[in-house]
Amino acid sequence: MTDKNLKILCDIATEAHSRIKQDFNDIDPIVGVSQKMRESGIAADVMTIDCLRSAKRIILILHDQQPDTISYQFTFKAQDPAEQFEHIPLAKLSTDKLYDWMKDYFSHADHVKH
Repeated sequence: MTDKNLKILCDIATEAHSRIKQDFNDIDPIVGVSQKMRESGIAADVMTIDCLRSAKRIILILHDQQPDTISYQFTFKAQDPAEQFEHIPLAKLSTDKLYDWMKDYFSHADHVKH
């Protein structure tokens, strides 16, 4: 994975996270980045966005083989992710879109289709 794309994703997440914290008292997401998949031989970086209150998680994966595409999944912190992920071009993952994903998924009981 290029550091450039990981930096882009981190910048998007930082801005969306700041806006969520400013706009919602009950949503306090925790954002983490891991490169541990590389230790297992998988050429990818992972970002998780967790909401402790709802125990929900958004997973975003940057694969080296598809550097301009984000694989993502709405799941729960206590569950293993499903095998199937959705995909979005990195260029289409804006701060507004990630903000909406966090707002909609973390603030509602049911999964919101994006």
